[in-house]
Amino acid sequence: MTYHATLIPGDGIGPEITAATLKVLSATGVAFDWDEQLAGIAAVEKAGTPIPEGTLQSIRERKLALKGPLTTPVGSGFRSVNVALRKEFELFANLRPAITILPGRYDNIDIVLVRENLEGLYSGVEHFIQIGSDPRAVAVSEAILTRQVAERIVRYAFDYALTHQRKKVTLVHKANILKMVGGLFLEVGRSVAREFEGKVACNDLIVDNAAMQLVLKPEQFDVIVTTNLFGDILSDLISGLVGGLGLTPGGNIGANVAIFEAVHGSAPDIAGQGVANPSAHMLAAAMMLDHVKEHAAAGRVREGIRRTIVDDGIRTRDPAAPPTPRSSAMQSLGGLQAEVPCVRCHERIPGLPWGERCPACRAERSRRARKLARRISLVAALIAAAILGLRVPPGPDARMSIGIGVLGAFLLTRVIAQRLAMEFLPD
Repeated sequence: MTYHATLIPGDGIGPEITAATLKVLSATGVAFDWDEQLAGIAAVEKAGTPIPEGTLQSIRERKLALKGPLTTPVGSGFRSVNVALRKEFELFANLRPAITILPGRYDNIDIVLVRENLEGLYSGVEHFIQIGSDPRAVAVSEAILTRQVAERIVRYAFDYALTHQRKKVTLVHKANILKMVGGLFLEVGRSVAREFEGKVACNDLIVDNAAMQLVLKPEQFDVIVTTNLFGDILSDLISGLVGGLGLTPGGNIGANVAIFEAVHGSAPDIAGQGVANPSAHMLAAAMMLDHVKEHAAAGRVREGIRRTIVDDGIRTRDPAAPPTPRSSAMQSLGGLQAEVPCVRCHERIPGLPWGERCPACRAERSRRARKLARRISLVAALIAAAILGLRVPPGPDARMSIGIGVLGAFLLTRVIAQRLAMEFLPD
């Protein structure tokens, strides 16, 4: 089956990490028909708008998209393209998993944060109030939460927990101060939780306490559900627990459309240098594979990334020190059972580590190394026999001493010569 999806490479490092991710997706064997479209700064430069109609139409038709990071001007300019896409397609749930890949300060983290995506302080209802001659004397941003939206996001979190065999959902709020918005969210959350009693446990925490508990004892959390602003902040916090935004993906889920993305910024300062970390974008692609029920392929992508970072020690400078996105992508292919060409005969072999010889070429090289090692060890044995014949005093045990010495020289030389031949023998 071929899946039809929109591809938005994005700004800054977006195109290079997208290229790396497409190589990994290709290696899974799952077929995608990509419709490449523009958004963000790249779209402004080419089409005069941050979200061209062609991009929106492509997503409407295909209902599935993989998106690279997009630049949003700070303080001025156009509004966030990410926010606009969420509103356009009613992507009400932002799904942010954080799972330990590289052990560090915190181990065994496995938290999923479900963030309400459309209301709250990100509703975009803002205005200035003029006082005297200053037209921008007071800035007002309104936090809006409807009962329907609150129930939809909380129910989604509980359904997700049940479907994925999670044990607990934590409602995070600020109802002690924000009596109306926070109070309504908590009221609705507790009401939905009662429907899942005996299936999924539930507790609630004030947001500042939740932030502290995430740092002190993150293993107590399983699924977190919260409003838009708190979700935006806490999702980055849990990313920090597992190594940063370079290791955490995101999915924006609606009733009919889903968009998956790397949640970090576009990092224009390092674009084109080959040092950007493609892992989050690859993990977003794994979330997309799960979304279309290609769970085995999604698992292979995650395992390939884990093996690359942990087993092979290949890392960019955000978790440690740097390969290029291309080398990260190619190294990940080993964990995906990709068809990688042998460096000697160029035959494509499934699962061959990048830059290695195929089994047939390794066997041939081993045969040549053994043959060369035998010749070298025979010469070494003859030399040892000659030297020992001259140096060992005549006597009843002389022949045995010489024999042991010659045999030792033969065996030792053969082992060393074979290892050196395997390392340095030209193809």
